[in-house]
Amino acid sequence: MNREFIIAVEELEKEKEISKDLLIEAIESALVSAYKKNYGTAQNVRVNINKETGDIDVFMRKDIVEVVEDDLTQASLEDAREIDIKYQIGDVLEIKVTPRDFGRIAAQTAKQVVVQRIREAERGQIYDDFSSRQSEIVTGIIQRISNETVFVNMGRTEGILAVTEQVSGEKYIVNNRIKVYIMDVKKTTKGPQVYLSRSHPGLVKRLFELEVPEIQDGIVEIKSIAREAGSRTKIAVYTADENVDPVGACVGTRGARVQAIVDELFGEKIDIINWSDEPEKLISSALNPAKVEKVIINEDGKSATVIVPDYQLSLAIGKEGQNVRLAARLCGWKIDIKSHSQFFADEAEEFDDIDYIGEGNEDAVTESESIIEDSEPIIIDLTDEEQNEGNEIEE
Repeated sequence: MNREFIIAVEELEKEKEISKDLLIEAIESALVSAYKKNYGTAQNVRVNINKETGDIDVFMRKDIVEVVEDDLTQASLEDAREIDIKYQIGDVLEIKVTPRDFGRIAAQTAKQVVVQRIREAERGQIYDDFSSRQSEIVTGIIQRISNETVFVNMGRTEGILAVTEQVSGEKYIVNNRIKVYIMDVKKTTKGPQVYLSRSHPGLVKRLFELEVPEIQDGIVEIKSIAREAGSRTKIAVYTADENVDPVGACVGTRGARVQAIVDELFGEKIDIINWSDEPEKLISSALNPAKVEKVIINEDGKSATVIVPDYQLSLAIGKEGQNVRLAARLCGWKIDIKSHSQFFADEAEEFDDIDYIGEGNEDAVTESESIIEDSEPIIIDLTDEEQNEGNEIEE
C-alpha cells in the first residue's frame, strides 16, 4: 500500500501540478496532529515518510540535557549514550515509537490531506488562469439565474454577472451562450470568484479588437471610449499610418465589422470618430452627427464653448443630453453648447473677431421645423470620475 501511495502522489504531481515534496510535507504535518489526537500524548514527535518506499515512521523527540525536568521532552546524556555514544548535550534524541495500528490512521489522514491539497491547487490554478485574463472577453453558457444575478459557466469555474453589470433591455436565458468581460477576480474561502460585466466600456474595446485585424496588429489604436450601455457608444480611433483610414477599418466593408459588434450588443448604436490631439477638432468630431460651427477652448478650466447652428442644437445635445454627455466623456472636456443666435445675442461683444469653421454663419438658419431660438444653454459639468471614464480604458 505504501508504494502505491507514492505512485499515486507522483501521478498527482503530473496531473494536478502539485509538488510531491510539498504534498508529503503536508501529510507528515497532519500525521503529527493525528498521532497526538489518537494517542493522547503531549510528546514532541516527528513523522517521516520515505519518499521512495512510502514507509511511515513516528519518532519521539527529546532534548538531551544535564538535568531532566520533563520526561516527555527531555532525556539525560547517560540515557542517550546508551543508544549512541556520539550524543552530546544540546543534541536531539529520536526514538522510534510507531504504533502497530498507525497505518489505518495514516491512510485516513493522508486521504483527507490529499483531497484538501488537490482542491486548493485547483482553486489556485483557476485564480491564476482568470486573473491573468482580467480585462479580456470570454464566452460562457448561462448556467442559472438567482435573484436577477446571472451565473455563467466558463468551464473550470462559474462567473458572476451582477445586476449592476447587466445591460437594461438584454434578456438572459439559461443555456444560452454569452460573451462577457472579466472585470475582476478575487480569492475567497469558497474559491476564486470571477466577476463579469456586460456594461463595461472594455467589452466594446475587446469586441473591436476581435473584429478588426488592424487593431489586433497595432496599426489602429483605440484612444478613448464613452459608453452608455444598451443605448449608445462613442469610440475614438487613431493611426500613424497615412495609408490607413482608422474609421473605415473599424466600420469594415459595407459596415460588416461594426455591424457584427452591434449585433453582439443587441442593437446598441456605435459612433466611430477620428482621434485628434487638437481639442477643437476632437470635440467637433465627438459631437457627431451634429454639425459644429466653432469650438472655443478654455485651457485653464479644460472647458469648451461649442457653437452650433440653431437647427442643430437639439441634435448636438441629443436625447436627454446623451450626445453631449458622451462627447464630454470621450474627450475629457467640459462642454457648453450654445446655438448660433443665442451665442451672438449673449456674448457677441466678447468675440467680435470670430472666424467660423464650416459653412455656418448668421444667415445659416433654415426654415426647418426643428429650429430652436430661445433655448437656454446646456452645460455638461462632469466629475473627475466621469471625465476619466472616457479616457482610461484598461489595457
